[in-house]
Amino acid sequence: MANELQAKVKPFAKASNARAIFQMINTVLPFALLIVAMYVLIINNVSYVYVLGLSVIAALFLVRIFIMFHDCTHNSFMTSRKVMIVLGHLFGILTFTPFFKWQRDHITHHRTAGNLDKRGIGDVWMMTTQEYEDASIVKRFKYRIYRNPFILFFIAPVLLFLVSQRIPTANTKKVWLSTMITNVGIIAIILAVTFTVGFQYYLLIQLPIIFFAAIFGVWLFYIQHQYEDVYWARTMKWKSQHAALEGASVYKLPFILEWFTGAIGYHNVHHLNPRVPNYHLRKTYHAVPDLQEGYIVTFLRSFKLSFLCFYDEKKQIMISYRQYKNLQKT
Repeated sequence: MANELQAKVKPFAKASNARAIFQMINTVLPFALLIVAMYVLIINNVSYVYVLGLSVIAALFLVRIFIMFHDCTHNSFMTSRKVMIVLGHLFGILTFTPFFKWQRDHITHHRTAGNLDKRGIGDVWMMTTQEYEDASIVKRFKYRIYRNPFILFFIAPVLLFLVSQRIPTANTKKVWLSTMITNVGIIAIILAVTFTVGFQYYLLIQLPIIFFAAIFGVWLFYIQHQYEDVYWARTMKWKSQHAALEGASVYKLPFILEWFTGAIGYHNVHHLNPRVPNYHLRKTYHAVPDLQEGYIVTFLRSFKLSFLCFYDEKKQIMISYRQYKNLQKT
């Protein structure tokens, strides 16, 4: 069954340079024009509320740029790996994410997604109910703070992209150099803006864009792997195909949001075969009936999932803190 399903998906795991170039044009160009528009509004003393409105749209385009960056890390965006490394670093500067560092962590995430014994790299911190019960008061406190929706979706994303991604966490030369290239690129943009139009304009334009984009990005990643019936298993029972089909959701978004997110909501397709580029994900999902049996999360229902924080190994479901407390009373 596994080989049969992979065979059905394989024809879609082919990069198209034409599609990739078109995607870059319809994404990077509007993003740049929105930045110019925000600058024009500011220098003409138009209410900053309108600037913030444009920053939300620009943030959505930045999310789409991140999806292209993401495909480059999987070597699926274009046919040339060398070109994808260059593009990946350029996209990484725009999205404040070092290419090789994120590639290393994200590949680890793909190899270990759904494995309870191999958590901790490239994923959201998640404890089982038993682990929480056995944890110290300090660790429990840290976990409750971390999983608080306000912290997880509004504070942590900004710290992740502005602070954490600036620091090389591996002692490999490749990762260190990639992080430094990204940092230097960001500094170069800051200096260029500072000595042309002024540093204050950089802050007024860049900060709201990265703020909203970081929130959107972390939210997407969370929804893809955090829902009631998500697949988790110990190493001895863990199977990669089950992790892909049952541990990655199908996030049904309105068409415009699906476009901005590069159809990454069809996440079961992506985890089954990461070489399927974002511009083929939707087509793959609809062409292979087996993929349509994945766990569907609708846009409105997804907000309820933000309160899930524990995995109950006995019931094999994720539960909220309130549900956990109710279990303790019984």
